[in-house]
Amino acid sequence: MEVLPYHNLYVGMIETLESIFEKGDYSDKALERTFKKNRLWGSRDRGFVAEMVYDMVRWKRTIDFASANALRKRHYWDFIAAWIVMNDGRLPDLEEFKKVKAQKIKGNYLQALRIPAIKHSISDELFEIGQKELGDQWITELEAMNQAAPAVLRVNTLRTNEKELKAELLDKEIRITKLKRFPDAYVLVEKENLFLTEEFKKGYFEMQDANSQLVAPFVEVEPGMRVADACAGAGGKSLHLAALMENKGNIVSMDIHQWKLNELKRRAKRAGAHNIQTKLIDSTKVLKRFNKSFDRVLIDAPCTGLGVLRRNPDAKYKLDKATLERVLVEQKEILETYSKLLKPEGILVYVTCSILPSENSEQVKTFLSNHPEFTLVEEKTLMPAETGFDGFYMAKMTKKA
Repeated sequence: MEVLPYHNLYVGMIETLESIFEKGDYSDKALERTFKKNRLWGSRDRGFVAEMVYDMVRWKRTIDFASANALRKRHYWDFIAAWIVMNDGRLPDLEEFKKVKAQKIKGNYLQALRIPAIKHSISDELFEIGQKELGDQWITELEAMNQAAPAVLRVNTLRTNEKELKAELLDKEIRITKLKRFPDAYVLVEKENLFLTEEFKKGYFEMQDANSQLVAPFVEVEPGMRVADACAGAGGKSLHLAALMENKGNIVSMDIHQWKLNELKRRAKRAGAHNIQTKLIDSTKVLKRFNKSFDRVLIDAPCTGLGVLRRNPDAKYKLDKATLERVLVEQKEILETYSKLLKPEGILVYVTCSILPSENSEQVKTFLSNHPEFTLVEEKTLMPAETGFDGFYMAKMTKKA
């Protein structure tokens, strides 16, 4: 592991980790603040700090064990040192690292590897949840989700095409490679901040995991249809649906949070997605007006997010049995409520970014048993270990005439 020797980088790291671990901030937002505060850092500095922070968040419990509970003591220098030692890196010649006992750290780390939950850096409770639902497969999936996620982009066909985008990025010495089996997906060959490029600002592409790009085609939309994106959030799926519909027809992107819909509007404008209408769901009266009015209903349901831990490692330490139970109730209610928006002979698609059967196939099975007017057409489970990308579940149901 390459380690940079500059003191101010570690001070920035510590401030970022404190925001994440003590204030509950998301890693990306905490890093964004740190970078704004340290505008003189070069791209190499920012890359080093970002990679270190994400890795240390991902392996928080393992590192804490190896460092003899440095986090509980708020000894962040010891915490960082433990991560460097665990990866056979050379500690920088800084005063704060002088008293680090590397052999003790290595001994603790070897002990951590014998305890499955600590080895994979998750809570005992989350380990039990996964083991109960997935059995032996749980360990395999944990190993996959503890890897850094590849940077994948989706070509926005409303603005450009694959050939033009690839050529423009290549002019900037940014190389992307086509992913087989995914119509508009490319993976970034080397780390780059694509959000700073003119191509991103002009809406030529969106950053979207490859498996996530399979959701919109699964909905089987056509130009001219009326489509509901029931839990739209910031609109990643809505934007993809708009491209597949060639801006023809109407997409109503719904959410209970106005700030998410505001972000969706901003993204839609950049992407040139003109057939998207946002709708804040602040009462049941709003939904009743949409009863039986959509050809397609996509429910990208709130979930534990266990399929996207590579992208959101912070979530590993916030998930417990109480969270899962609350999510299961919410998912059931959402399926009941939003399925009423579908026209007869329409298609309902239920999606989560979880890999737990209780949130996925079991929810759909319960829904179908209570609603004989719906028929299961197809379901897919995309596992991180099998696919190399995020974990997703998709179920497609039709409604009888």
